[in-house]
Amino acid sequence: MASTALIRERIRGLFELYDELASELPEASLAEKLPGIPSNAVGETAVVRRRRASELRSGNQAAKWSGFACSLSADETREGDAVRAGLSRSAAEVLAVIGDLDLADDGRCRFVLQLLEHEAAHQGQLIRYLYGLRLPIPTGWQARYALT
Repeated sequence: MASTALIRERIRGLFELYDELASELPEASLAEKLPGIPSNAVGETAVVRRRRASELRSGNQAAKWSGFACSLSADETREGDAVRAGLSRSAAEVLAVIGDLDLADDGRCRFVLQLLEHEAAHQGQLIRYLYGLRLPIPTGWQARYALT
């Protein structure tokens, strides 16, 4: 079975990629949407991780899904400082809970794996945004996902 330290390392790495993206994206790009198709703005998609707050609550209490919650308003998802602060806050909350997880509990392990899958899916979405809007791709994202 995987160790809690290894899981924390992988999750921390995902969060660091978001931090890099939020630090490098021009603030104006946070309000951009993919042209010609239904989509959220870049900032809303990046902060979809905000849903971590509800996942965190459900994982910490019952290890099952309990719906979405948002720690940022729609306006805040267009403000670089608010996005960076929200991402940092939610990452710290999740890492604190992951450190206390009992990996012998299948429900909690399942929750952590779902969290990793969820984060990777959203990073894939953001890669599409970066390409579709011709935004710069941060170095860490290029290395992690072999992007050019």
